Amino acid sequence: MSSSAGPSLPHRAVSNIRAGDRSSTQALPSTPHTPPRTIAPSAFGSPSTLRADDDVVVIELGSRKLRLGFAGDSAPKRIVSFGPEQQRRAGDFRAWDAAYQPDWRKRASGKSWGVDHELWQLDVRAQDLALIEDKLERELRDAFTKYLLIDSRPRRITLALPPTLPIPLISTVFDTVFNRFQAPSISLLSSPVMSAMAAGTRSGLVIDIGWHETTITAVYEFREVHTWRTVRAGKLLVEETYEFLTNAVRGRPGTARTERTEDKLEDGALSFEECEEFATRMLWCKRTAKEPAQDTKEGLPTLHEQDESETVTPAEDRSLMAVALTSCKPPKTVEIPFAELAEPCEAVFFEPYLSPCCFDDHELPVHLLAYRALLQLPLDVRAICMSRIVFTGGCSNIIGLKGRIFDEVSLLAKERGWDSVRGKAVDEYKANSKLRRNGSRKSGEGPAPVTVQPESNSAEGGETVPPVNPAHASPENDPIEDMIRKEGNSKPIVQGKLRVIDSLGPWCGASMATQLKVPALATVDRELWLQQGVNGACRPNEVDIKAQQRQSMGAGGLIRGQASQASSNWTLGVWGAL
Repeated sequence: MSSSAGPSLPHRAVSNIRAGDRSSTQALPSTPHTPPRTIAPSAFGSPSTLRADDDVVVIELGSRKLRLGFAGDSAPKRIVSFGPEQQRRAGDFRAWDAAYQPDWRKRASGKSWGVDHELWQLDVRAQDLALIEDKLERELRDAFTKYLLIDSRPRRITLALPPTLPIPLISTVFDTVFNRFQAPSISLLSSPVMSAMAAGTRSGLVIDIGWHETTITAVYEFREVHTWRTVRAGKLLVEETYEFLTNAVRGRPGTARTERTEDKLEDGALSFEECEEFATRMLWCKRTAKEPAQDTKEGLPTLHEQDESETVTPAEDRSLMAVALTSCKPPKTVEIPFAELAEPCEAVFFEPYLSPCCFDDHELPVHLLAYRALLQLPLDVRAICMSRIVFTGGCSNIIGLKGRIFDEVSLLAKERGWDSVRGKAVDEYKANSKLRRNGSRKSGEGPAPVTVQPESNSAEGGETVPPVNPAHASPENDPIEDMIRKEGNSKPIVQGKLRVIDSLGPWCGASMATQLKVPALATVDRELWLQQGVNGACRPNEVDIKAQQRQSMGAGGLIRGQASQASSNWTLGVWGAL
């Protein structure tokens, strides 16, 4: 019968589909086919687990903003700004109501003006560290779920922190990450060093114009040499903007100096949000009164293009700018001359009306602090850092501020030179030729010539060799440098002249350093932190750095230091120890 004619095809039998018929399968011709794919045995595993071991989360922690992303990315996935909206309860949708008007005076009563917009302050004596921990956890969990799109698998964390961050705040951040997110380890990187790395250089003078203070850090070969600080930063600028707008509302000149009142919640007062928005969008910085002389050794001076119809400079432009202020009672629109919009920056960052002797060490103008920072550096470090000045921080985006600081530093360097001894007696000593000995020379005259006594050569009939000045003698050829020059990729090192370079920011530098497996300043394991806490941190000179650098490749492509795991000595790097 037809039903018994010939065997059935292998692909028509259910048993061949499920278990496979070996005898029939061997009879099939050998054709190209896709090899079987091994699938993870977990039925609930997400696709993100395939790269879970490779993903390192990079976090830059600031006083007002938080940046998160993966190592190797060119920009963070999430930028968090802390504010009162973060403290809104779940299900509170009043902000989307058209008739809703938030009462910022009631919200800020009993607190310092603008304290709700800060995550932490440098003075931790009155800080609620538990509240900081809750704010940080909420934002991190929201960023991990909505923006990074990762599951709850523990991942390594890299933190880019400012070098002035107090240890209690570092302890709060570590407790949050280790206890709430189960991170196996945390690596610490310095923000100024990462800013220099993001600028493509190993050394530089990093000027961070932040919120609480402006820090100037000298970085040499990826190491911090010294850090200088001043309180002239974004917080002081917003407070000066408040006084500037208050004078405009009350009809006083914008440059009028009045006694600052502590009560900023009265009806005529302005909100922090409105003052900050005005400072961000409207303020600008004037150019220096004395233009720095251009160096014409390399060619003709640069000619700046200018519109022929523009006859008034920005500093002399008195055209009125209408500004609508809605936070005061009643709302009011004021008209401010355009030239006066530069006064808050002038008063905060430069203070031209006071002598330098009137300032304390913590309130020096930014340009004067930058010049003194370069003056206090060693000669070789100064020569490298002055050619690699890096500006970073939120306030550095103010129009004209970076150029003004650079011009002021250039003028100070030209007028005073790099001699740390100054005064009337020094000027009289330099002007009086009788007081100067024959052996004293100026620093710009170069090294003193050394005369070599002529030597007689009896073998050649008493001929003498002419004296040679060692300063003018040609140096010996270096075979390695000659080989680099032949390749054509060598460039002369730029040093000894003032220059500004751009940077992508600390987060981008930390992302690149983590992706390239650059050793961090400090690495803290979760087990050691849970056992010892912040009290277990040793001083940097008590930790064997060579032992921590002996690393091996572990499972999943992670580089883990076996010596650091076996030893219980760990450190917080430049952030010190208790």
